[in-house]
Amino acid sequence: MFTPPFATCDQPSGNGENPRQLLKAVVATSLVTGLEMFDFTVFGFFAVVIGDRFFPAKDPMTSLLWAVGTFGVGFFMRPAGAMIIGAYADRVGRRAAMTRTSWMMALGTAALGLCPSFASIGVVAPLIVIAGRSLQGFAVGGDIGVAATFVLEAGPVSRRGYLIGWQPASQGAAALLGATLGVLLTRTMSPAALASWGWRIPFLIGLLIAPVGLYVRYRLRDDPIPANTARNARTPLAELRREHGTTIILAILMMMGQTVPVYAIVYFMPSYATRVMHMPPVVGFLASALSALVLVVIPPLAGHLIDRLPRRKPLALLVSGCTALLIYPVFLMITHATSALPILCGVGLISIMVALSAVAVALLVLEAFPERVRASGMAVSHALHVALFGGTAQFIVTGLIRLTGDPISTAWYVAPACAVSFCALMLFKEQRFET
Repeated sequence: MFTPPFATCDQPSGNGENPRQLLKAVVATSLVTGLEMFDFTVFGFFAVVIGDRFFPAKDPMTSLLWAVGTFGVGFFMRPAGAMIIGAYADRVGRRAAMTRTSWMMALGTAALGLCPSFASIGVVAPLIVIAGRSLQGFAVGGDIGVAATFVLEAGPVSRRGYLIGWQPASQGAAALLGATLGVLLTRTMSPAALASWGWRIPFLIGLLIAPVGLYVRYRLRDDPIPANTARNARTPLAELRREHGTTIILAILMMMGQTVPVYAIVYFMPSYATRVMHMPPVVGFLASALSALVLVVIPPLAGHLIDRLPRRKPLALLVSGCTALLIYPVFLMITHATSALPILCGVGLISIMVALSAVAVALLVLEAFPERVRASGMAVSHALHVALFGGTAQFIVTGLIRLTGDPISTAWYVAPACAVSFCALMLFKEQRFET
């Protein structure tokens, strides 16, 4: 029988936590991480418009390349944020680190949403966009790993899967909100109005992260780090490199099997449908909205299932292998589509696979690190894999399409990436540090 992660009274949970405190922890981490991911991902949804406004060029595909390249800049800043913020969380505390990322994310979003266009201030405009994007990447790089660590340590071991499932669900909700806004804006605004000012609306909505994020995170209870743990965590990056280097490398490759399909298919679909398939913009946004809905619903359910299983790894292997085998048939269906239905079906199928594996892989990685370096380990693993494979995915597939002229060439990158992820999972040793 499906049971919620929180009791209906004030009975303590399995690890001694009050259910109300646990609920606050999940809401604070998931809600604010979702808002941060919304700010981060709407750039990808409006890459075509942003390319035209800030990176004008005679060739539309060149403008798009510049835009998705700037989209990738935020990813390359993630490792720096992960190392600095993750180490800070291991030394000082998880809550202190998360409140700082909320401030940084708000400043980066404001820079993007309020920046004048290239036509108004010239070359300064793309520089401001790149700076705002970099600050966003720095903040998200540290926050995702720290937030996941906080909620993992706040809950009972028997419900870790379900609790962690709300992290990818919040990111899916962010993508759903962004895609929904994209559909509404493209359906209700003229192309000229959307290009002129309508694209700024999602970024301005994203500024809610400042008051909401600070309010909910300041109210969290952050257990003090024990003195011996704090002493050992003074150089968490050195310990990670010395004792957990193999774990980090395998974690990066394992997560690649989720990130590359998401960024090369889901977030890129609005641009892909418009510029490559020559379909109305609403088709791409509908595909992204469907995918995001799957990513909202499936992870908590998958986490509940994982909590019932003796091991995390078998489910992750099964789903990873299926994803690798499905990529080429799905793209074959999408590229031969004459209507929106095949595109929606293909994107939805891949999204289900990604959502099923997200929780299992996250738990495998989190539980492989001891508490004193867990925030750093998760943050660095997540940030490096996203920087290497997520931030570059749209640029690579756009370049492949432009080079070959073949829309299905996207699968030539995504399918091998999923196969490598499967191999890394095979090599990963499942282990659990309970504290």
